[in-house]
Amino acid sequence: MTKTETSPGTAEPLAFAFEHCEALVREGDPDRYFATLFAPAAFRPHLFALSAFSLTIARVRDAATNPMAGEIRLQWWRDALQGEARGDVKANPVAAALDDAIVTRRLGRQPFVDLIDARVFDLYDDPMPRVNDLEGYCGETASSLIRLGALTLCDGAEPGGAAAAGHAGVAYGVIGLLRALPWHARNGQVYLPADILKQHGVTREDIVTGRGGPGLLGAAADLRALARRHLDAFEKARATIAPAALPAFLPTALVEPSLAMMERPGYDPLNTVIALPRWRRLWRLWRGSRKA
Repeated sequence: MTKTETSPGTAEPLAFAFEHCEALVREGDPDRYFATLFAPAAFRPHLFALSAFSLTIARVRDAATNPMAGEIRLQWWRDALQGEARGDVKANPVAAALDDAIVTRRLGRQPFVDLIDARVFDLYDDPMPRVNDLEGYCGETASSLIRLGALTLCDGAEPGGAAAAGHAGVAYGVIGLLRALPWHARNGQVYLPADILKQHGVTREDIVTGRGGPGLLGAAADLRALARRHLDAFEKARATIAPAALPAFLPTALVEPSLAMMERPGYDPLNTVIALPRWRRLWRLWRGSRKA
């Protein structure tokens, strides 16, 4: 457990909060859970706090009965980050752990607010308008989480690699959305940019009704190409990252094997489950850690 600047009376609640975050990430975001295990032990509780916050915000749509209820939940998190929430914010274990991470590791609060703002899109059924919008969405979510992890590992000091974090997050985010496409389609969500869908003659209805078709295969191929471009740009920018910050980028090691699975014959974006076996995921992360 990392040392935090807390009084003895707050140590026990914080320990529970960190354990809660770790369990939440282990169950709901195994990529980042296993990647965090390759980071120095002293930093893991705060890294789990960041991932638990991201996962909690990503799940707001599932927890809310309608978009307005989701907006209210997101506003609570904005208020909590800005010290304006009513009641005891630290009664929420994720909020308590996140606040300790922000204070102890000297993180800014605005990136977390920006992540919340980006997730408002999740509450509605509108398609992603353009490729640039998708890149911006991934930048404010996946890229921001990588950047915050890098800052955490450097105790708030500049970790370098801001552009690398941007590219890594877009590559990882795009692949994550493609992996989740079957689930999102069943829930009426479309993250595939409308401009790409139009180029391939695909409509939102084709996706949410499960019709798919050759056009969807072409659109998915374009998105894989987008992920590869950002992955290549990340690799070129890797040298700009401070060595201590490299564990924050480890989930990117899972992009290439996911792409390979999607490029096998018979891949169906709406029905094929893309899930790396646990042993292969760990092996890829181990190789990535050695490279780091």
